[in-house]
Amino acid sequence: MLDTHTPEQQTADTFAQILPSQSAAIYREFQAGRVVVRDTWDSNRSALVANPLYNLLYNHLSHFRTFYEHLGSELSFNEQGAFFYLKESSDDENEEHDENAFRVQVVLLLIGRYFARTGRDLEYLGRPDAGLNDEDLAALAADDEYRDILRAARFEKGLPDALDYLDKRNLIFKTGAGRYFLSSAGMHFLQELVTAYEQR
Repeated sequence: MLDTHTPEQQTADTFAQILPSQSAAIYREFQAGRVVVRDTWDSNRSALVANPLYNLLYNHLSHFRTFYEHLGSELSFNEQGAFFYLKESSDDENEEHDENAFRVQVVLLLIGRYFARTGRDLEYLGRPDAGLNDEDLAALAADDEYRDILRAARFEKGLPDALDYLDKRNLIFKTGAGRYFLSSAGMHFLQELVTAYEQR
């Protein structure tokens, strides 16, 4: 059947399907430098749960791509890591993005390197029942080389500062006192770093 709606009516229709509060919640996530992952950690249930913001983006992808394009950004979807993120278009924000990407890479590389050195498969970093425990955190924090690297990446408070940085971006989840595991996005970025390292 032929669609007789004008482009303006079609745009109004997509806006009518999405609550302003939902759209604002997604915008706040991106403005805070977070990725929107498919599953988030629910500390009350001690389980991964579906992220309604991810589902909204996924189900209305065309709408949100157009919306963020009008704001000067590009909404990107990473299927492997099951997450959405924004690419900024201005040079100033690209410099900030590069700084953020560098800091994320430093922390993920340190975690991955430490985990591999302890003889464990990196896949365990992405499991809520495995990941990093308090012994791992103590060993990471006590390593002089790691402390120096984190300071060079401007994590003045060391490992707690670095983990908080990843947590605020939905790249790692805290499951309890002294326990963390990487989100699907965090695992994707770690695997990308490992692949790049192996190809050098």
